[in-house]
Amino acid sequence: MAQDEVPQDNRPQDAVPTPAPPTGDELALRRRVSDLEREEVADVLREAAGEGRLSYGELEERLETLYASKTYGELVQLTADLPNGPRIPGAPAVSPQYSGAMVESGPVINAFMSETKRTGNWLVPQRQEVNAVLGDVTLDYTEAQLPYDEVYLEVKSILADVKIRVPQNAIVHLDSNPILGSVSEQQSGSADPNTPTTRPTTFHIRGTAILAEIKIKRGPRLSKRLGLS
Repeated sequence: MAQDEVPQDNRPQDAVPTPAPPTGDELALRRRVSDLEREEVADVLREAAGEGRLSYGELEERLETLYASKTYGELVQLTADLPNGPRIPGAPAVSPQYSGAMVESGPVINAFMSETKRTGNWLVPQRQEVNAVLGDVTLDYTEAQLPYDEVYLEVKSILADVKIRVPQNAIVHLDSNPILGSVSEQQSGSADPNTPTTRPTTFHIRGTAILAEIKIKRGPRLSKRLGLS
């Protein structure tokens, strides 16, 4: 039988490619997220707005999108241009970008009936003023970039709570002035053998607490020590 007379049913057909199964990273991006994860990302967005990385209009828009998000991949897109947000599995975190290598004096932190946090990988100015009234302020230096050997903090707290977390080996010089309030410092304990030895930073902290509380703690927060964040 001639070749062109081969029945059509017996002709070889082009093989239809079988779609590759999704990778582990793709499955991770499709994973449904919980309310707790949405709130964690909301904190990242609010912190970014407080640092001037987002305008308040952008913050509102992203929060609206956030609370309608269903998958981990949607959370990644919301914080792709911000530090400390969720990342694509295996991708390096975005480091904050700064105009200069060091900042001598940071913008004044004012928390009036509100909450302000500085955590994660942030660039520490040498001098920082904090004013808290009926609010909460958290400054965590344990993962921050510390370009200066000495850091100066001026803290005024009125009917507010201010928490300052310094590295375990930090040297703290505290000048406290509590008025019907408290200023407390956690003393240095034994060094963690897993922590790399670095030159300790000296913190000069002047704290005024009026019907308020200022706490200086040492070492990473509990969730970080337990590997929960």
